[in-house]
Amino acid sequence: MELNADFSQKAVVHAAKLDWVASPMPGVDRRMLDRLGNEVARATSIVRYAPESHFSAHTHTGGEEFFVLEGVFQDEHGDFPAGTYVRNPPRSKHTPGSAPGCTILVKLWQFVPDDPTFARIDTNKMAFVDVAGRDNVEVMPLFNDGNEDVSLERWSADSTIPLDAPNGMEVFVLEGGFTEDGEDFAPHSWLRLPKNGSASIKTGSAGAKVWIKRDHLAKPPAPPAV
Repeated sequence: MELNADFSQKAVVHAAKLDWVASPMPGVDRRMLDRLGNEVARATSIVRYAPESHFSAHTHTGGEEFFVLEGVFQDEHGDFPAGTYVRNPPRSKHTPGSAPGCTILVKLWQFVPDDPTFARIDTNKMAFVDVAGRDNVEVMPLFNDGNEDVSLERWSADSTIPLDAPNGMEVFVLEGGFTEDGEDFAPHSWLRLPKNGSASIKTGSAGAKVWIKRDHLAKPPAPPAV
């Protein structure tokens, strides 16, 4: 299956308007943002766990990265509330689930194969900082390994925020919203800019809080080699 698989093009999904689609595991549903591959795929999705649902123990051969949007995600490594950023590198194992239920933004098979780095960051305990040269923007860095940069950003109300993506970019709205190229973005809206892409963001009266990944689309992505 392929979805938004032409990475030379801008892509937009307003996920809150999509129906939930059942996964192979009862109680776990998905809204797909992009997908490249067959049964095993390079994928970006929003995944919802019903209360008391879980997956069987499994290995993430290609790695897994996720941000907890609602509820509490749980596995044998701990309980991860909304606002937690997690990286499980290639060949890591766990048994994910949620007693109270949760919703996560998750990316699969998007790691450098030899990346050994775990990350479990509770952003509720971190601070945003100002960035020189970027007016009306505050940033919370989460991860940077020279291949990609992941952060949260807060954009002030009623502001124009230029975005330049020399090596690609993804923006996922957590709170508030903005307008881009005449299109309204609200919580759970997703924007992907291709290599050398750009955008002019105009925030509304509530400003916006977003999850951003940069520099990971320098080379055209390929489906998992399995």
